[in-house]
Amino acid sequence: MDKWEDNKAWFLVVPVFLIVAFSAIIPLMTVVNYSIQDILAPGKGVFVGVEWFREILSDSRLHGALIRQIIYTFSILAIEIPLGIMIALLMPARGFSSSISLVIVAIPLLIPWNVVGTIFQIFGRGDIGLGGAFLHKIGIDYNYASDSVDAWLTVLTMDVWHWTPLVVLLCFAGLRAIPDAYYQAAKIDGASKWAVFRFIQLPKLKGVLIIAVLLRFMDSFMIYTEPFVLSGGGPGNATTFLSQYLAQLAIGQFDLGPAAAFSLIYFLIILLFCFIFYTFMQNAEKENG
Repeated sequence: MDKWEDNKAWFLVVPVFLIVAFSAIIPLMTVVNYSIQDILAPGKGVFVGVEWFREILSDSRLHGALIRQIIYTFSILAIEIPLGIMIALLMPARGFSSSISLVIVAIPLLIPWNVVGTIFQIFGRGDIGLGGAFLHKIGIDYNYASDSVDAWLTVLTMDVWHWTPLVVLLCFAGLRAIPDAYYQAAKIDGASKWAVFRFIQLPKLKGVLIIAVLLRFMDSFMIYTEPFVLSGGGPGNATTFLSQYLAQLAIGQFDLGPAAAFSLIYFLIILLFCFIFYTFMQNAEKENG
């Protein structure tokens, strides 16, 4: 009877689970249908098996977009996770100043993706943008519209500015959840700030950091709006990531079969990397725990 009472709460979750599963399965089945057929006309298709998958996997544009995506994703993780931890450690822990700091830090998260792209598009211009004009003034030849390195660094900076606050807020919440008894014991033992961070704060943040890494990984692997608004994926293919490649197939070329096949591959790539990340971090936590 006790076990039945404990499991009654699951009945409240079942309707939501069924609705979400239903709304996800229908689009997924549609994509699968397009990925194995050549649609000649509405309602008319020819079964082609795995032909679209072979075509996509042999496309050099996909290989380039995947390499750029992986480099970009690991770059922002290498920057945003340590930077987010550092800012969270420097923020006031309590009081009115803590509340003000949280509000200021969270402001970039409230700005829509397309607006962020527009902000940096104007900010980076050498004629009217404050950032571009400043770089030109100090002798740096900066032009994100024609230089691939400048475009890449601009997209990277844009993402760091936009999404590091998410890591900060997660780490700040994790730090505030650490009981004061740990800090009191460290103070009695005469532990340094580095020792407190290394042996108390960082181990207690591991659960939060797993969430932060997974969220930022998934978001970065789906980036589309910001580089599209900034430079349209250019110059050349410098900022053309997997999402832009998919949009070019589905919308630009209207190749629905290859686009559907790549959508499934795209999904599996994200799922695989997330599984690897999660497994690695869970194993590291068990070894250290």
